[in-house]
Amino acid sequence: MTKAFKAVFMLTAVFMAFSSCKKQSVKTDEANNGTKKEESNFKIGFSIDTLAVERWRRDCDVFLNTAKDLGADVIVQNAGNSVQEQQKQIGYLINRGVKAIVIVPKQADSLTECVRIAKNKNIPVISYDRLTLNADISLYITVDSKAVGTLMAKELLTRNSKGRWFCFYGPQEDFNMSLIKRGVENQIKGAPVSISLVYYTDGWNYDLSYQKMIELIKERNLPDVIIAGNDAVANSIIQALGEFYPENNIFIGGQDADIAGCQNVVTGKQAVTIFKPINELAQKAAEISCALAQGKTVEEAAGTKDVIDNGYGEIPVLWMQPIAVTKKNMDEVIIKSGFHTKDEVYRN
Repeated sequence: MTKAFKAVFMLTAVFMAFSSCKKQSVKTDEANNGTKKEESNFKIGFSIDTLAVERWRRDCDVFLNTAKDLGADVIVQNAGNSVQEQQKQIGYLINRGVKAIVIVPKQADSLTECVRIAKNKNIPVISYDRLTLNADISLYITVDSKAVGTLMAKELLTRNSKGRWFCFYGPQEDFNMSLIKRGVENQIKGAPVSISLVYYTDGWNYDLSYQKMIELIKERNLPDVIIAGNDAVANSIIQALGEFYPENNIFIGGQDADIAGCQNVVTGKQAVTIFKPINELAQKAAEISCALAQGKTVEEAAGTKDVIDNGYGEIPVLWMQPIAVTKKNMDEVIIKSGFHTKDEVYRN
């Protein structure tokens, strides 16, 4: 696939994703059959760094549908992978009078001032799936990323318990990557395994992970195991290997259980993906944000006593647990839950 074609494909995907997500919102500034939709009781802001990833499109749709059923008017802002744009968009949400803001931060430590302004206006801020650092957020709701790394490494150790491992993480500023890295390193401690390369995929740009893998292949520098920051990174590595070593014996792990990841698992190109209960996560985030918007306390809305230090202080955190998915339990975990259909997973 040429770079030009990839660029066109990605831009089209982003446009379609944003359009799909936006259609779910209750709010519209345009007439519908000559009349505007009735205003809901309260507005919630949802600030997301990008909708180019399949995973985030699913989160967005579930969040919007749940919040709509609870009477919320959700204003979605897609930052297009720009820190500066996300900062501006959060300011826009504050000015629109939202009663709560849910944020997937592009850069963990870039929103201190935005959150300060929101809290000064008594707007609770929820950090969704990625921890916002050095800011007075109201709640962090996420899947346990340290457990993601632990489960991935544990499964890969059963495939190859020694040798050289490469780690292709996402962006270094994504705090989840440091948690996954911690989980991986704790799990392999004491095993005859060496992590010979740690690579961070800047901006979740899968062209970069693809090109890095091509570079390593040309240097004949190949590992026994590869940890990938998500299934899309894993897929870019699989594509690179497929061009030179289609029958390679490298065991690869990823996370998100997206369509390509699940297909790669059942065809044997990927050893494991980590399923994160995204539907439940998005539903819970919508329920909590609606409760906060209507005046409930974090304790009343989230019911958690766990905390995490985000550099500002100890922040309430609600953890959800991931599941390792292999070819053996694909049907049980992914298909029976309705996360993907059997036709989608076994298409190839």
